[in-house]
Amino acid sequence: MNYFSRLTDIVTCNLSQLLSGEADPIQALELILQEMDQGIAGARRSVTAAGLAVDRMNAEIDERREQVAGWQNRAKSELKAGNESSARLALARKAEVEDLIAGLVQQHRAALNTLEQLQTTERALESKKSEAVRKLASLRSGEPETTAEVLLMGTGTSVEQERSQRIDADLDALRRELLA
Repeated sequence: MNYFSRLTDIVTCNLSQLLSGEADPIQALELILQEMDQGIAGARRSVTAAGLAVDRMNAEIDERREQVAGWQNRAKSELKAGNESSARLALARKAEVEDLIAGLVQQHRAALNTLEQLQTTERALESKKSEAVRKLASLRSGEPETTAEVLLMGTGTSVEQERSQRIDADLDALRRELLA
């Protein structure tokens, strides 16, 4: 049985509600976690692909900027040599490449936005998975989720470790604020 048809279903799901109709909530949660892992793996692949697309666009823009400089230098050389029509032609090629760069820059911005959205989705999926792991530990141990959460600390993914570092930084900031 599939619980999710889209990644947004994972992010927006209410685990308690999903489990309420299940005869064996532990088994159901294990299946849900498998689906979440598949979704996270897909999200990671998408983030990687989007990052590579951004890198390719950066390289393309850099290459085109070098072409602009080349056409500019050629126009200057032709003008020094007294070949005004050749200089004009070089400047026309330079303008074409500049127009191309303008389009590439817009695509690059869109690719960056896509990358950021995918990274945000990946973090949200990781967060929801963490919630499911805590709930599973709680169901298995018979302890409330807060106790199960303490037992799971330090076993997280890099996203959870990043989040933990942000929390530590926020705590430090609050401590400094309270001392001021």
